[in-house]
Amino acid sequence: MKALTVISFVAVALIALTVPVAAQGQLNDADREFVNKAAIGNVAEIELGRVATQRAARPSVRSFAERMVTDHGKNNAELTTLARSKGIDVSSTLDTTHQAMRDRLSGLSGADFDRAYMSEMVRDHTEDVALFEREAQSASDADVKAYAARSLPTLREHLALARQVNSEVTLGPTIVPSAMAAAVVVPWCQGAYAPTAGTNFGNCAPAK
Repeated sequence: MKALTVISFVAVALIALTVPVAAQGQLNDADREFVNKAAIGNVAEIELGRVATQRAARPSVRSFAERMVTDHGKNNAELTTLARSKGIDVSSTLDTTHQAMRDRLSGLSGADFDRAYMSEMVRDHTEDVALFEREAQSASDADVKAYAARSLPTLREHLALARQVNSEVTLGPTIVPSAMAAAVVVPWCQGAYAPTAGTNFGNCAPAK
């Protein structure tokens, strides 16, 4: 009887020890949703970036797209490893919304592509930063929370760069003020006056 009691006690103790370990590999609904959204976002940035490297007109847009492929590729590899440790298999394909976006962008080229792609990048990264900021503050799982916090600096850089390139695509390159001043030339007595160079009116021919 004593032996049976000891065995029962040991069995109960082992179960008690294993339950927390199993629980550690599980995520609540909010954290699980975040992981899935983050994975879809990474896949979208990679796929749309690949399209952009082929169809973008401006070098700055192609350079931005190449960085998206590289950075989100690394981020997705980290996220995939984290998800598997929590018992989750994340998607490696585009969802319906981003597939439609990819199809639309694939039908554009030149300046039209640049405008559409960079506008989408600003929108996507604005949403990404907000999503990761919330998770970095409120995630229940410590590993997921740390992943969100680690990802934020890069995502903020992406958003700032996307806004910069989008402004260039929409408005054209920024004109340096000094260049503008040098370009302003006001005719004066068949000579010219430039704010940065003075006047050459002294070379004018005498009036007849």
